[in-house]
Amino acid sequence: MHELAVTQSLLDIVLKEAGKAGAIRVNTVTLVIGELSGLVDDSIQFYFDFMTKGTIAEGSKLHFKRVSARMKCRACGEEFITTPNEWICPKCGQWQAEVIAGKEFYVDSIEVDDADKST
Repeated sequence: MHELAVTQSLLDIVLKEAGKAGAIRVNTVTLVIGELSGLVDDSIQFYFDFMTKGTIAEGSKLHFKRVSARMKCRACGEEFITTPNEWICPKCGQWQAEVIAGKEFYVDSIEVDDADKST
């Protein structure tokens, strides 16, 4: 259900930016999604396909770039890639880590056809 609202916001951004560019069709949208965002690619794709019907983004492709969760230990400064539920510093064994990557969610790029290419 979280993905429904996120995908609506995503589509709003895509259509707004495509409109600014004078696009007549959206071909590809590339998203960057952090591992800790809790977002599921298949759910976003499902809602995106449904919501784009009748818009210039109908039939466009979504590409997902995943960003691994990256932590920095507050005790020793070690930076490390982790998985959910494993937040212990591999160097010093402390639990005092902060997230420095992995929460991202943003539109990286939008590929469109503009009116000049249609003729």
